[in-house]
Amino acid sequence: MLSRTPEPPYYAVIFSSIRTEGDHGYAAMAEAMNRLAAEQPGYLGMESAREAIGITVSYWADLESIRRWKAAAEHMVAQRLGQERWYAAYHVRVAKVERDYRGGMAGDRCGGSVIDANWKPG
Repeated sequence: MLSRTPEPPYYAVIFSSIRTEGDHGYAAMAEAMNRLAAEQPGYLGMESAREAIGITVSYWADLESIRRWKAAAEHMVAQRLGQERWYAAYHVRVAKVERDYRGGMAGDRCGGSVIDANWKPG
């Protein structure tokens, strides 16, 4: 399901990763972190996909909310375990969303901003 995000601006934390072999408690921790993130002030939603490369994008109202989430005690444990056990490689990016638009049936179900028919890339 696609996240319901408010009108921009807001922030996206993009977590790209390559997993190590085996679960080693990963699935349980990922589920716990998803629940915990959703309880944090400023959390707006999350989208995730995993094949050879995993990508999780979490959406936040502001940079302070992201800083608090990064420093949350339970999240710090998950970060440490990720570095030690679960990820062969990872990359975190933080971006400000200045514009969003949607379309198609999935876009109609997800909410968020209206389509800007006049917007052109570049």
